[in-house]
Amino acid sequence: MPRYFALIPAAGSGSRLGGELPKQYQAVAGQSLLSHALHALCQDTRIERAFVAIAPEDAHWEGVSRHMPLYAALVLRCGGATRAQTVFNALQEMAKHGVLDNDWALVHDAARPCLSAEALARLIDEVGTDVVGGLLAIPVADTLKRGDEYQRATTTENRNGLWQAQTPQMFRVGTLRNALASAPLEDVTDEASAIERAGMRPKLVMGEASNIKITYPADLVLAEAILTRVAGT
Repeated sequence: MPRYFALIPAAGSGSRLGGELPKQYQAVAGQSLLSHALHALCQDTRIERAFVAIAPEDAHWEGVSRHMPLYAALVLRCGGATRAQTVFNALQEMAKHGVLDNDWALVHDAARPCLSAEALARLIDEVGTDVVGGLLAIPVADTLKRGDEYQRATTTENRNGLWQAQTPQMFRVGTLRNALASAPLEDVTDEASAIERAGMRPKLVMGEASNIKITYPADLVLAEAILTRVAGT
């Protein structure tokens, strides 16, 4: 039977968020974003182990990890220049720890602290029998404008059939590694895009609007509100 493993690429700096620490180590609701993301993934007992891929020179992990519940996480100091390179490196390292090509990898952003247990379970339930794999996503609801170099709207884009990708994104380890190996990594924006470039069509699984990605300082305020509300229910 294939097994389920979580992977959090956490080698970036998150410069748009600002602050003294890399984004993944900044605090919200009393814990780092990375700790929240790790906890969210390990809510489902089907996840056998979580891997965290950090930069080789990361000087923050040891200090922050002391305050994390362990969640059976294993750190991999294999981060690359891009997210795609970090994921590719991590998949290779995971094989050294007994992860097989037929096992599932659930790749989740370190900056998505608000993943719910329900959304995670839905992803595993719906994708676990899929021949390709899939990802959490939500249909685009807002009107989309295409702008020019002067920040003037030039056209209104048709949003029919458009989805906003979230994470986790769930694919067989061997399938994802091979897709990344054959794609120009600088052009890969998420795991699903590498799978698409390989000629496959990932399954879209309904996500949740609360599964936000922290990019700007205002996002921390929203995440705090979501996490505080969840903790109080």
